[in-house]
Amino acid sequence: MPPEDDDMTEVRRSRPNVLVILTDQQFAGAMSCAGNPDLSTPAMDALASAGVRFQNAYCAQPLCSPSRASMMTGLMPHQTGVTGNAAAMDDTLRKRQLGYLFADAGYDCAYGGKWHLPDYDMVGDYGFGRVFGFGDDHLADDCVAFIREARDRPFFLVAAFDNPHNICEWARNEPLPWGDVPDAATDECPTLPANFPIAPYEPELIRIAQAQFPRWYPVAGWSDDHWRHYRHTYYRLCEKVDAEIGRLLDAVRTAGLEEDTLILFSSDHGDGMGAHRWNQKWTLYEESVRVPFIVSWKGVTTPGAVSGDLVSAGADVLPTLCDLAGIDAPDGLAGASLRDVCEGRGSGARPDQVVVETRWDSPVLPHAYGRMLRTRRYKYAVYAWGRNREQLFDLETDPGEMVNLAQDARHGMVLDEHRSRLAGWCDRTGDDFLRVRLRG
Repeated sequence: MPPEDDDMTEVRRSRPNVLVILTDQQFAGAMSCAGNPDLSTPAMDALASAGVRFQNAYCAQPLCSPSRASMMTGLMPHQTGVTGNAAAMDDTLRKRQLGYLFADAGYDCAYGGKWHLPDYDMVGDYGFGRVFGFGDDHLADDCVAFIREARDRPFFLVAAFDNPHNICEWARNEPLPWGDVPDAATDECPTLPANFPIAPYEPELIRIAQAQFPRWYPVAGWSDDHWRHYRHTYYRLCEKVDAEIGRLLDAVRTAGLEEDTLILFSSDHGDGMGAHRWNQKWTLYEESVRVPFIVSWKGVTTPGAVSGDLVSAGADVLPTLCDLAGIDAPDGLAGASLRDVCEGRGSGARPDQVVVETRWDSPVLPHAYGRMLRTRRYKYAVYAWGRNREQLFDLETDPGEMVNLAQDARHGMVLDEHRSRLAGWCDRTGDDFLRVRLRG
């Protein structure tokens, strides 16, 4: 290879195209590459085979707008002020979010699909030169055309799909916005999960919220068979959006850009999927808070790697993308870069914990918020009020979160350690959840 070609390759590697692909309401386990036999997701699987799949990635908050604001800023919801779906990102954060950072670095920036901060379509200037509106019915077409454009600078493209969020409309017996999916006979639907029952010593606030908001949680009276059809539909919606993602990957490949394009795939939060008889998000159970997170860049990321590192799929997005693209990230971020892990150099000084916030944002249910702190083995959750406010799970022996060890005195030391960790995190990040009594 001539020296000038070597120089051009190095330039491309230091300033890659960046494609961020987001789904809405997808649990980390809702991919065939995660070992799930109930669906087939070849596009997501292809990303995982070419890159690193982080199996312990958690959203910043299991709700659309707070999670998306965290992804865009590298901050947690209590720091952005976006803790509900009606809140807009503060103007002071505009210049330090992904769109402006990449635009200022000379990137051709476009945002396609669901913005939801708070409008579904992006309104206002966030650094993206072009915006393709909300809608899975046209998003892939818009993004494919953008990828194929001739340009003399790298691109930064966010493709934010809505599905499998249409499971919310299905649960309410409403038309699905982006088209129906085929039903199946009950005996052909996925079986109920092992953690389908409501476990003993569950925080009281969870079921109070479920009863308070029947439009969000229209599950009262659902039969076991209906829950099976819910799970079937959810998986078909995941497959539907996977097909759209596949079109973007095909466009990158046919344009000859695979080695020049960094791809990050994730989701804003998960879905209950019937675990603990829960649909939707908001709770701090695994199905609601653990999300897909794959970083893929042909020739750079370790192909087919699966990492157990603890990841904030909100706060870690910005520092990771900036680091891999050679862009200086703002100071004071809540997240940290995953570059070393992505490039096969090990975890290094990665954090040994990850925190998730939650809040039911409604005046009819005041102070309905909680926090979750996950360490390598254990997961601690605490809600603001109600009986059985605290939960502690050993995820090695109890991945379905059915045995609340906070009620077992033999695990008192582990419980106190996680209480202390959360208190320290709140103090360091200025989170006023410290006002909650962590005992009692």
